[in-house]
Amino acid sequence: MTDNVSTCGPSSTPGCSSTPGCSSTPNVEEFFIRVDDEIQEEEMEQEPLEPNFDSNQELDQEEHDHPFKRPRKSEVWKDMEDPIQINGEWKTQCKHCKSHLTISKSGTPSHIIRHLNKCPQRKLKLKQQSMINFLPSNSSAGTPNSGGVSALHNGKLDMLCMREGIANWIVMHEKPFSVVEEEGFNMMLKRGIPQWTSVSRHTIKTDAFKVYEVEKKKLKALLKGVDRISLTTDLWRARPQRIEYMVLTGHFVDRDWKLQKRVLSFVYIPLPRKGKDIENCIFKCLKEWEIENKVFTVSVDNASANDSCIQILKDTFSLTKRLLCGGALFHVRCCAHILNIMVQHGLKQVKTIVKNVHDTVDYLNGREARMRKFVEIVQQFNLKERRLVLECKTRWNSTYDMLSCAIKFKEVFSRRALEENYYVYCPSSDDWLKIEKLLEILKVFYDTTNVISGSEYPTSNFFLSEVFYIKEMLDKNYCSPDPFVKDMVKNMKETFDKYWGECNLLMAIGGVLDPRLKLKVVEITFPHMFPSNLFRENINKVKDTLYELYDEYKALYPPLYEEHGESRNGAPHTVQGGSLPGMSRVLQVVRSGERVEPRKSELDLYLEECTATDEGHRFDALNWWKERASKFVVLSRLAADVLAIPITTVASEATFSAGSRVIDSYRSSLLPETVQMLICTGDWCRTTFGIKRKNKVLWRKNHEGWLGRFDLEMNVKGRERVVMGYGGCSSCPCSVFLRCCSASCCCPFVAVACWYVLAVWVHNVLLLGAGRVGSSVVALLLLLGYADS
Repeated sequence: MTDNVSTCGPSSTPGCSSTPGCSSTPNVEEFFIRVDDEIQEEEMEQEPLEPNFDSNQELDQEEHDHPFKRPRKSEVWKDMEDPIQINGEWKTQCKHCKSHLTISKSGTPSHIIRHLNKCPQRKLKLKQQSMINFLPSNSSAGTPNSGGVSALHNGKLDMLCMREGIANWIVMHEKPFSVVEEEGFNMMLKRGIPQWTSVSRHTIKTDAFKVYEVEKKKLKALLKGVDRISLTTDLWRARPQRIEYMVLTGHFVDRDWKLQKRVLSFVYIPLPRKGKDIENCIFKCLKEWEIENKVFTVSVDNASANDSCIQILKDTFSLTKRLLCGGALFHVRCCAHILNIMVQHGLKQVKTIVKNVHDTVDYLNGREARMRKFVEIVQQFNLKERRLVLECKTRWNSTYDMLSCAIKFKEVFSRRALEENYYVYCPSSDDWLKIEKLLEILKVFYDTTNVISGSEYPTSNFFLSEVFYIKEMLDKNYCSPDPFVKDMVKNMKETFDKYWGECNLLMAIGGVLDPRLKLKVVEITFPHMFPSNLFRENINKVKDTLYELYDEYKALYPPLYEEHGESRNGAPHTVQGGSLPGMSRVLQVVRSGERVEPRKSELDLYLEECTATDEGHRFDALNWWKERASKFVVLSRLAADVLAIPITTVASEATFSAGSRVIDSYRSSLLPETVQMLICTGDWCRTTFGIKRKNKVLWRKNHEGWLGRFDLEMNVKGRERVVMGYGGCSSCPCSVFLRCCSASCCCPFVAVACWYVLAVWVHNVLLLGAGRVGSSVVALLLLLGYADS
């Protein structure tokens, strides 16, 4: 044979290059043949590596002599170094533990696979290995605001982390625990995560309580660094349970000068509850959070039980002498409740007119045909407004929305009254004039309520200016020649004088600490708010209280410098010791002989400086004080605590209800301990992850009345489509029947039964006459009644 084959025998060794019978000297690649080039390994860290080669494959002489003549495709060589010849044997080195392994004559990596499966360094590396998630460029990976998503995560499924994430999702978005047992929920997770195993609602409830304890510890650690905290509290009732809960919310400024709000407790108060019972619950909560010596103010509504509670709390805190200014700022009345009382007095004067507008909107909602006719008239008048709002009777802002929308359709209502005799609720021309005047007054209250009800920005600095805005409006309309307006404003003015007739120190100090206003706010507003013989006295009272408060803060948090220097002896002092450098020793002698002029206090400097530039709603008072904290060391602390005081209890109310519900039926069925866990943990987690609570649009009729909207939209054919708030005519049997027979019916049995009874009824009428129809009609009506229920 003339082919190029080595003359070495089968038993030739790698050192045969020196044998005289060898015709050539082979290189490294010619020593091995990869027999297992079809090895397939899915995951080396999860499944043992096994050789996968064809046992029936027969190797010729050339393949034995040249094992690496073919390319090495096995995955094992990624963990091994290139082969080298040591003492006549070809060996390879593990990249992880640096062990040397002899390469077999056949080139099979079976023993290498066994080594890699047992290599401790490789196992450690695989355990620490992470996968990279490529996130959008505008996302901040790993930050709380990014939802806790990290750019790196372990490749394995962590069930504990998954359960913790599901628990966070449930409490943040108010989902029931049973959602984890739904088939669709588990199918979704199983499709994306094959290793997912379903959990029960009891397990996820336990996980939610664990999240509650973890977040509670974090909040306790945060509150330890807070010097002063202001509270809001309110009482609410769960209607199905007929029990009352008290929600306590803390407001403070953190070390980063960010206004923070946290729900501290949501506890059940047994009936009959009195002021002492409320005080016990509040003080117990403060002791639990270890903040009983940090309370600055408490904001409550005007209930008599709350007044009694505040007085008991004030007496209790006075024993520890921690109340500032003798407790003059401790009790804060909810501004929103006072505004609500004044508005309700005004609405009594137009009760009949408001009822007519309410009945008008409700009448149009009664039948879809009426609404379609109304739409046609709207198109004829070419009105841009395309909605009607029905009020919620216990919320005056919804009354304002209803009237402000209805007045835009006054011509449509009048036209509808001429065409239909049954429509008897249309307001007259005089009624529409009264509604216009009422809306001018309500708009002032509406705008003020929106400003002072915020919880993400300071509101105490807006207090005085907004109250002055209302006072100016009331005085103007009280002198109106229109008897209707004068009578309506009269009761409002009496309520204003009852609650805000005297000087409110907090209202004034909050305005003074706004760098855009300072003392000018009281000098401008007080002459209009108080009699001529009292406004100057009240201005001095505000100044004295502010200086007293500043002196108390200076005693609690003394600055590093002396505000008032003392006269020193003019004789030169002898420098003791020789340890000071030359310049320092000379400066000490020079300064000791000088007379230091008294330095003004931070409060004096602040009041003497020019006011800050007004930037409208973009102005951040807290940020202004943050930037000047090094200049006003003590005064900035005082300003932060005062600006953190909430002047309404709306924050507590919003935490208790989703949208405008008091408490949903699902949570009403839970134990009070579970309700507290859900409310508190949901608030804490939403704050941690930067998620804002969304108000839910309500289409319901319960103790608070209807709150619905009719949106008129154009479909693709150009005809008007009426989107009803509650499905059109809900009381009409025909409408009930059509809903039952539709594809969206919640009960398929009722739908099929209705169709069957209708078919039998038609058959009886057409073929058997009217005598056999009675039983079918009765059956149909019974089914309709069941479906409507």
